[in-house]
Amino acid sequence: MSTADTQTGARRTPGLVPVSETRRSAERAAAPREPSVLSEPEPSGGVVAFWRLLRSELGLTFRRPRNLIMLGVLALVPVIIGIVLKSIGTEDADGGMGALLAATAGNSLMLTFVALSALVPLLMPIAVAVVAGDSIAGEAGTGTLRYLLAAPAGRGRLLAVKYLNAVAFSVAVTAAVAVSALVVGVLLFPVGPVTLLSGTTVSFADGLLRILITVGYVSAGMAALAAVALALSTLTEVSIGAIAATLVLIIVTQVLRAFPQLDWLAPYLLPTHWSGFDGALRDPIGDMSGGLLAFTAYIALFLSTAWARFSGKDISS
Repeated sequence: MSTADTQTGARRTPGLVPVSETRRSAERAAAPREPSVLSEPEPSGGVVAFWRLLRSELGLTFRRPRNLIMLGVLALVPVIIGIVLKSIGTEDADGGMGALLAATAGNSLMLTFVALSALVPLLMPIAVAVVAGDSIAGEAGTGTLRYLLAAPAGRGRLLAVKYLNAVAFSVAVTAAVAVSALVVGVLLFPVGPVTLLSGTTVSFADGLLRILITVGYVSAGMAALAAVALALSTLTEVSIGAIAATLVLIIVTQVLRAFPQLDWLAPYLLPTHWSGFDGALRDPIGDMSGGLLAFTAYIALFLSTAWARFSGKDISS
């Protein structure tokens, strides 16, 4: 066999690599690589999973027919109030409710404050309690909680996602009532300067700013209630139990506030501070920091309770 045939055979023999080829491969491996966009560090997987989970949770919440119906009903109530007040007019406007009717008939923006005053004590909390109370217990009841915990988000981030979702729904509930009342008020009642509870008249733009402040304050109050419902949701695997417990708690605290002998307890009850947005109807704007401080305390206390319970909970479903 010739030398050429020997080399050819060596080349064709499995497992043998020519020396010249090995040298070229080593040179290519040692050569510096061009910087590539693909080699740039990617965002943390935990952060990406968190926002993906939050986006999915928000989508599920705001596409669920039950939640959309609740938002629709709440938005319909200001329409009914506005029509009733328009039909009554300013008759019997001598004090009491008559004075309130006269104020609403004379100021289109006042319907927003009237609607929030009517819905904040019970109907708006019911909507928030349904979503927040179903957040953890609902997942456990349907058997999907352990699958969510298998995702990179983890228990702490899952709890944060559930609470942020409930807060978003709380803001949506408040905004639905405020926007509906604002539109109906502008359509049915005069548009112009607004007379506040303190007797001062402010411009329409100033009135809109006060509505925005009110929406923020009420949303904070509903967010505090969402923290309570979330904590109760971690204690059970039946969502209706967490929702019912939250509603019972609301009703009981409202009843306790009706007894003058328990006035010392009122500052510690969450519903006491929900109506504190009336400070926005005064000039200068009243101090609402006490209510905001109470909301913050409730959020911190019950989120801590929810975390303490959920972090050590044995998930079996």
